[in-house]
Amino acid sequence: MKNSIIFCLLFAVTLNFSCAQNAENKVNTPKKTNYKAELFVDDLQIPWGFAFLPDKSILITEKEGKLIHFSNGKKSIIGNIPEVYQRGQGGLLDIELHPNYEKNGWIYFTYASAEGDEKGGHTALMRAKLKNNSLTNKELLYKAVPNTTKGQHFGSRIAFDNKGYVYFSIGERGDRDINPQDIKRDGGKIYRLYDDGRIPEDNPFFGVEGAKTAIYSYGHRNPQGLIKNPDTGEIWDNEHGPRGGDEINIIKKGANYGWPLVTYGINYGGTPITDKTEMKGMEQPIHYWVPSIAPSGMAFVTSDEYTDWKGSLLVGSLAFQYLERLVLDGTKVIAREKLMDGLGRVRAVKQGPDGLIYVAVEGKGIYKLIPIK
Repeated sequence: MKNSIIFCLLFAVTLNFSCAQNAENKVNTPKKTNYKAELFVDDLQIPWGFAFLPDKSILITEKEGKLIHFSNGKKSIIGNIPEVYQRGQGGLLDIELHPNYEKNGWIYFTYASAEGDEKGGHTALMRAKLKNNSLTNKELLYKAVPNTTKGQHFGSRIAFDNKGYVYFSIGERGDRDINPQDIKRDGGKIYRLYDDGRIPEDNPFFGVEGAKTAIYSYGHRNPQGLIKNPDTGEIWDNEHGPRGGDEINIIKKGANYGWPLVTYGINYGGTPITDKTEMKGMEQPIHYWVPSIAPSGMAFVTSDEYTDWKGSLLVGSLAFQYLERLVLDGTKVIAREKLMDGLGRVRAVKQGPDGLIYVAVEGKGIYKLIPIK
């Protein structure tokens, strides 16, 4: 059995098929589309995240360390952002507004930070307010340690739940055999805080000696998608596997998602990481990809603007340069559809306040999907 799993995983990657032989694991390209992709914000390099302000203007993070305000067709640069550590996958990452932004004005963002004693950097979460095209009232809510000069797996996305807790993800920073399974270390985790940075007393490891008590779940590799399910209120993530084994997970309190003890992927060189795809006490993904699509960004469709899309989950693909629409039956993926095929590396996706879908593509900008009725 062990050998057959490894054989299947190796050949799934090499020959571009999935070990799971069910129809939902085959991605289809529609012959006819119900939208046209219109470039809405041009000339962006790596638009890592974006958020809509109440006036429908957009705040956009550029990985290189720029925060852009797009309003009335024009871009301006926001001043007084924190110093951003630039290395590999690190930079200025996600951005999200507080659910009560119109009352309190708080903006949350994650970024790679060099703050600390060691060389290198690690992922941080900050909140700030916007005034006169500049950030004010900056508060560092969390800074992972220790710093490392490794350039991979910073995460990072931000989401709020129905109770106002803020969740954010941090990748395992390339230390797969050390960080993700150790609750006394940062990295390979999803964290939960009060909106002001305090640690909730009902976090799963609160009071555990030596534990990073901000941890909500662990055993993650590199989560670059994090979103609240609008129907259930649950927090869902997507995360990069190695060669194969990208995942979608429903985040549960104190749960272990297995990396690297269980995985549907293999090493980039083709050798197995483990012969186990499941283990007692570890959560299974609700969906996984073999081969890897390199997922980034995620959005639930709640509007009626697009025929048959309501209730779907959208996920960006960096590796294959398309937007994937997953049709759900509860938590089961029953069909996959390829959108915007070949347009570029899809970094982020959001449903806007107008009910339309906006998609950030590296080297191009943010596209708006205009429905074709």
